[in-house]
Amino acid sequence: MEPATRKDIESPYAWWRLAVSLLLMTIGGSGMYSITVVLPRIQQDFGVARGDASLPYTLTMVGFGIGGIAMGRLADRFGVMAPVLLGAVGLGAGFIFSGLAPNLAMFCLVQGLFVGVLGTSATFAPLVADTSQWFDRRRGIALAICMSGNYTAGALWPPVLQHFIADHGWRATYIGLGIFCIASMLPLALVLRRRPPPQAPVVAPAASAGTATVTGTAAARPLGLHPNLLLALLCVAGVSCCVAMSMPQVHIVAYCGDLGFGAARGAEMLSLMLAMGVVSRLVSGWISDRIGGLRTLLLGSLLQGLALLMFLPSDALVSLYVVSALFGLFQGGIVPAYALIVREYFPPSEAGARVGTVLMATLFGMALGGWLSGAVFDWTGSYRAAFLNGIGWNLLNLGIVSFLLWRARAGSAQRPQLRGARLPAADPAHPR
Repeated sequence: MEPATRKDIESPYAWWRLAVSLLLMTIGGSGMYSITVVLPRIQQDFGVARGDASLPYTLTMVGFGIGGIAMGRLADRFGVMAPVLLGAVGLGAGFIFSGLAPNLAMFCLVQGLFVGVLGTSATFAPLVADTSQWFDRRRGIALAICMSGNYTAGALWPPVLQHFIADHGWRATYIGLGIFCIASMLPLALVLRRRPPPQAPVVAPAASAGTATVTGTAAARPLGLHPNLLLALLCVAGVSCCVAMSMPQVHIVAYCGDLGFGAARGAEMLSLMLAMGVVSRLVSGWISDRIGGLRTLLLGSLLQGLALLMFLPSDALVSLYVVSALFGLFQGGIVPAYALIVREYFPPSEAGARVGTVLMATLFGMALGGWLSGAVFDWTGSYRAAFLNGIGWNLLNLGIVSFLLWRARAGSAQRPQLRGARLPAADPAHPR
């Protein structure tokens, strides 16, 4: 096959490639959401507490974050097809071995290593990075579509898995899912065998009102802070918002079971929640191009906190469906906002490493929150305390984002000439 050229950017092949990437991310995302569906069965089958039963999810998300770095480097060296092929085998083997696990310790090990490090991680960051190199004018919407794959997975897999678990048990379902992942992902990966066009141009987004553009000395002290301090604050914000985010996502199935509605209703709520997250992700991407990453993050955090508050009095079936839908609609754009903030306040030469670091922090937040919510339930015997715990972490996120937005406004007031400015046109010799 002939190598890709600049003419292939935004070509029909590029869009076909994007569709395949979306499908691969949707299949690979089964590793994130399958454990939330089987959590009550794991607790019952292995005879453990709710917090212990939440550990496989935590280890899967930690492995997801760590594996993303290794898979990204593998893609840089050999092309994106290599990590996807490895991910197909790793994910499929992980589900099969999990279905055969004799105890919780072995189940946790397989989930963290095979499903997390070798499996799901190969179908997120490498595919996002690859997509960015096949689009220029429509890069934003292309990335939004690609990154919606993990939420599409959340909308698709819970009800499907719950159906098969009810009929055939969780072990047989896991083994069948593993076989499906290998059989479907391996041929799809072959579509991605072409390497990206050389020196694909990157068009920087317009700086939002009240946001200092990264030029000259502005990059040395973004928001008047040491770059590593700003990165650390973004990482803490990422952990805190995702601890809050994980509470409903990880425990809604178990919560519905405790209320007497059954696991099937909880799986439907999780599916609805994440389907609305797809809508939220696309709409938030459109909004962030107009108001900037910090303001988008603040808006998402405020709305997520509101939805968590709404869960507290909601113990009826209809109200839980409504609040689950609202929660998904409110929080879908939070994680992509971090990538945009990094691109706004750090030099392009540092964007890849810093975006990866912040996104890893969000995954660690999901991992911590999944376990912590189960542990709080064990300590108190109620999910009410777990929701309050999530609200507390969300308030920490709001505090950090508000501080950063205040710094941005103070900086723009001192540099009015930068307000509303755009980054210089891309130089092919120095791509962003």
